[in-house]
Amino acid sequence: MLYHKSMDLKNRIVNNHILAISIGLVYLWFGGLKFFPQISPAEELAKNTINSLTFNLVPVSVSIFLLALWETLVGLLLIVNIYRKPIIVFALIHMVLTFTPLFLSPKQSFVCPPFGFTLLGQYIFKNVIIVGALITLFRVPSVVNKHQ
Repeated sequence: MLYHKSMDLKNRIVNNHILAISIGLVYLWFGGLKFFPQISPAEELAKNTINSLTFNLVPVSVSIFLLALWETLVGLLLIVNIYRKPIIVFALIHMVLTFTPLFLSPKQSFVCPPFGFTLLGQYIFKNVIIVGALITLFRVPSVVNKHQ
């Protein structure tokens, strides 16, 4: 029975690392695009949202660079599986902020509020999947304790 529990834990860790790599690739890709002006389809949305959240106190070029850096680092660290729990917290903070356009720009997010999303609204709302996956990753250990 002990062997079975140990194997179950190892399988959960391996499967969750695949989940971490998948989320990491998305973050790495989307973040990487933001380093190049006008390449990311979410660039204008990100700039407008950050401007609203910071009351235009952060220059746009700085805010988009910091967002690109944040997303890229989250992606890389999830892929290589280091600092998993702190990185998941940073990713969850980011995910919460990705939902703000639903409230800050409802005319761009909804055709018929609160359920009739525009394409932009759907793009934002699909992040609930990433939030669920991040919470799952947070709750599962990232390495096997060899003394168990």
